[in-house]
Amino acid sequence: PSTSVPVLQNDSWGKQYSHALFKAMSHMLCIGYGQQAPEGMTDVWLTMLSMIVGATCYAMFIGHATALIQSLDSSRRQYQEKYKQVEQYMSFHKLPGDTRQRIHEYYEHRYQGKMFDEENILGELSEPLKEEIINFNCRNLVANMPLFANADPNFVTAMLTKLRFEVFQPGDFIIREGTVGKKMYFIQHGVVSILTKGNKETKLSDGSYFGEICLLTRGRRTASVRADTYCRLYSLSVDNFNEVLEEYPMMRRAFETVAMDRLDRIGEE
Repeated sequence: PSTSVPVLQNDSWGKQYSHALFKAMSHMLCIGYGQQAPEGMTDVWLTMLSMIVGATCYAMFIGHATALIQSLDSSRRQYQEKYKQVEQYMSFHKLPGDTRQRIHEYYEHRYQGKMFDEENILGELSEPLKEEIINFNCRNLVANMPLFANADPNFVTAMLTKLRFEVFQPGDFIIREGTVGKKMYFIQHGVVSILTKGNKETKLSDGSYFGEICLLTRGRRTASVRADTYCRLYSLSVDNFNEVLEEYPMMRRAFETVAMDRLDRIGEE
């Protein structure tokens, strides 16, 4: 053998194993062919085969590692993928900068960096589990709202299962006077102003609700409602509103009492 090739036959097993491991890793990790270049055709073909196997194993490792990392926070990845589409949409339509910023802030407050198909998840659960989750998610709303705190728990559950979560930004008009009302709203967190014709503002905050007058009278909105802060609300459609109150007529009277009081105050202005 040439002097460049180490003689390993008489060396200790530690040296032999170390050299063999080094050569195998050089091939398998595709970073070279070891300390010596292959000499004969047999060495050449064995080295190429070793490199191909190593490249395949390396690619599989990278693929599995990437999939593992992505699966650790799939909801954040879904949010990022979704928001990339939103950015491309805004760019395609050449939306102005302030509108893009408001859309960005809306997504940040609405989804908080994570996105779930909540409707699909809840739809797969049994009714008792679904009701338990919804009651837990809305516990602060129920605790802050006297209407719910003193009501039949079955009414509260029936109402909560039909609510839809919505977010509004400061300055947004949640309701405009004179429009046909199709929803009422419950405030989980935030402050809104009720604006009447007399330019008088009435503030409502956590635990309050608004928009029920239109659903009870089947008329048009009697006032405008503007978000003063970021508002996290739950909306209830007119159809779901009537469906629940048909089962609990006493609660309709509670809504009507508050609605009449509000109409009287609006009429005085």
